[in-house]
Amino acid sequence: MSEEAILDGHFRATAERVAARSGPVLVLHDTTEFSYKRGDPEKIGLIGKVADYRVCGLSMHSSLAVTTDGLPLGLSAIKFWTRDKFKGTAALKKKVNPTRIPIEQKESYRWLENVRQSTARLGADRCVHIGDRESDIFELFCTAEDLDTWFLFRTCGDRLAGDGKHT
Repeated sequence: MSEEAILDGHFRATAERVAARSGPVLVLHDTTEFSYKRGDPEKIGLIGKVADYRVCGLSMHSSLAVTTDGLPLGLSAIKFWTRDKFKGTAALKKKVNPTRIPIEQKESYRWLENVRQSTARLGADRCVHIGDRESDIFELFCTAEDLDTWFLFRTCGDRLAGDGKHT
């Protein structure tokens, strides 16, 4: 049994609720973690490290469809994952240049997958995808543009704009 098969009915019900309404639908994307206390965290997976204590659990990136009035319509995409090992971002940057790793091999690829799945389920012309600073990913901007869907992503840093002479 796959997570997709388990959630399929919910995704279809969300799409039906969206189809029954008119106007744009906000698709709120965010990540959360479920932590569990276990003697052997590797049996579940790792989500982080606090001092010398390894935190085990699951990470979940979800996409919640809501009306512009804030009425929840349901989940339009979801991605669960765990880590075999946890290394902090700062430690990884000392060993690997993150710009040299294809987006498909990064955890941040979940943003692209959820935008694609939500858009396919709900319709490109209806969706306004919304993400926090973690969604500041060039490939995500390109994906939303390629899907001809709307998006509002909070940026993490200044980017060149217009003629490239200002941010």
